[in-house]
Amino acid sequence: MKIRPLGDKVIVQRLEADAITAGGIVLPESAKEKPQRGKIVSVGDGKQLDDGSRAKMSVKKGQQVLFTSYAGTEVKVGDKELLIMDESDILAIVE
Repeated sequence: MKIRPLGDKVIVQRLEADAITAGGIVLPESAKEKPQRGKIVSVGDGKQLDDGSRAKMSVKKGQQVLFTSYAGTEVKVGDKELLIMDESDILAIVE
């Protein structure tokens, strides 16, 4: 199954959380926080403006981004867990 975001929506796949802290402590699964970093899988056409045209999206497929902690809606497609979020929930592009 494939999904395609509409409007200014973006589909993001979370990146794996670090299993070891900077100090070398190994974290169990229950202690890990959900990462706020992910890779963009797909982007919509852009927000529709009042004149009927579409605003250009600031992000594109394949970029790594940082997003807010409660961003998006989690969906499961096949064996992948994805987030569908507004473009405005993205805080920064990781370069």
